[in-house]
Amino acid sequence: MKSIYVVGIGPGAWEKMTIEAHEALKACDTIIGYTVYIDLVKDHYPDKEFLSTPMRKEVDRCVLAFEEANKGKQVAMICSGDAGVYGMSGLMYEVGEKYPEVELKIIPGVTAALGGGAVLGAPLIHDFCLISMSDLLTPMEKIEKRLEAAGEADFCICIYNPSSHKRKDYLQKACDILLKYRSPENVCGYVENIGREGETVKVLTLQELRDTEVNMFTTVFIGNSQTKNINGKMVTPRGYRNV
Repeated sequence: MKSIYVVGIGPGAWEKMTIEAHEALKACDTIIGYTVYIDLVKDHYPDKEFLSTPMRKEVDRCVLAFEEANKGKQVAMICSGDAGVYGMSGLMYEVGEKYPEVELKIIPGVTAALGGGAVLGAPLIHDFCLISMSDLLTPMEKIEKRLEAAGEADFCICIYNPSSHKRKDYLQKACDILLKYRSPENVCGYVENIGREGETVKVLTLQELRDTEVNMFTTVFIGNSQTKNINGKMVTPRGYRNV
């Protein structure tokens, strides 16, 4: 049976890719992905064919992968982070209903919450949630409801896509919602360009975060009410009472 690997390549750095992901890409004839992600792996697989589509052409990218597989090629569809966390695996299964002769093999990767969390310290030790601030596919009203619920439930929150050229004030809006439930001194952090050139990390308060400009390559972490700043690291206690 024909197959396609759907591969999470991690946050960007070569050493953060899993061995399984590397072996899958080595075994492929053709690697397909968003242009930015292709650039992250291209130099490591010089003998492969690379095909890409721009942002917002995800369905076209999926169809391209299935069509190439039907030509007899071993194909890999790559995503940054993990293919199943704001990645391509779900859409590949949906498009794949029209290609029952092609099997999907999902290869997990290190998502930004984990890669960024490791840089910051230990922000996600206890219950946490991921919320994307991108309203391209999700109405802002629903995003705001999720922030309200997460704030009230005292989750640690990891925010993907916190800002862009068209959404400069979205992180500020998120912080304003969470300030209804958290102290202005609540410990937060962010990492820009996780595992890539120009990686930047900062631990700061929720009030400071509200007044900070970030970009779409930044992952934001908002601690729960127990999260601490320990020697410049963001640490959420596991909850053991005797510590």
